[in-house]
Amino acid sequence: MSDKQTFEEKHNQHQCYEIRLKGHLDDRWAEWFEGLTITLEEDGDTLLTGPVVDQAALHGLLKKVRDLGLPLVSVSPLGYPRDNPGGSVRRQI
Repeated sequence: MSDKQTFEEKHNQHQCYEIRLKGHLDDRWAEWFEGLTITLEEDGDTLLTGPVVDQAALHGLLKKVRDLGLPLVSVSPLGYPRDNPGGSVRRQI
């Protein structure tokens, strides 16, 4: 069996994203962003990292970010879990 995934196999997985916000979120937001890792950076930014089911779910996350009022710095796809084993599995709140 080949190590390469088929198009169908790859697109049935959740893609991982890193969403960078200007400012720090506190502990109370962890539940609202369930499933994502929240990392507070020393430069004052917050990283939300983890798998997102599909584009609709990504847009839902971005609506939550908008509702917080924190500036959105970037949204970066990190690939699929198999492409990025271990990915960003950090939780620093």
